[in-house]
Amino acid sequence: MIVAPSMLSADFAELSLELERVEKAEADWIHLDVMDGHFVSNLTFGPPVIKAMRKHSALPFDVHLMIESPDSSLKAYREAGADLITVHAEVCPHLHRTLGEIRKLGAKSGVALNPSTPLTGLEYVLDQLDLVLFMTVNPGFGGQKFISSVLGKIEEFRRIRGNRPILISVDGGIDRESAALVKAAGAEVLVAGSSVFGKEDLKEAISALKA
Repeated sequence: MIVAPSMLSADFAELSLELERVEKAEADWIHLDVMDGHFVSNLTFGPPVIKAMRKHSALPFDVHLMIESPDSSLKAYREAGADLITVHAEVCPHLHRTLGEIRKLGAKSGVALNPSTPLTGLEYVLDQLDLVLFMTVNPGFGGQKFISSVLGKIEEFRRIRGNRPILISVDGGIDRESAALVKAAGAEVLVAGSSVFGKEDLKEAISALKA
């Protein structure tokens, strides 16, 4: 199980220290939620901040673009240090092309699905995918309640995926209880915010999620 702490729940005034803390706590990836105030109502950080953060961590940067027009900024996020770039299916009319562009830039490609978004269409881009991110909250803000109805969608995608090396990631309301549920459904990557950064002992929190 890969655990990717979400920097959305970190102390933005101490990002370099927060990165150091989760790395020492044996996190596997760093999850970076990019929000533009349009696709979701919140605003977070863009390429300059990610580039500054890149200097303080050797962990893979898992960049989740919750933005309306990702195609025009893929190169900027890759150059800032993104190792994996995930776009939302809801805003990509030419998803196959977008995923191909991410791979051309040398990054791994991912697609995110909101809780109400069906799997329809993913079967046509399976060979362009490295990861599918299932949102188990409506995106935009941390600390929301886990939406259990997404579990069936995760199980369905696991069947569609077959033996392809596509990671199943889950983001939203992840704690010890929900981590067990999504793992049983097929999740291999857990994005966790407050259940990591909200704990005094980050290493114990990450270990608990992996267990």
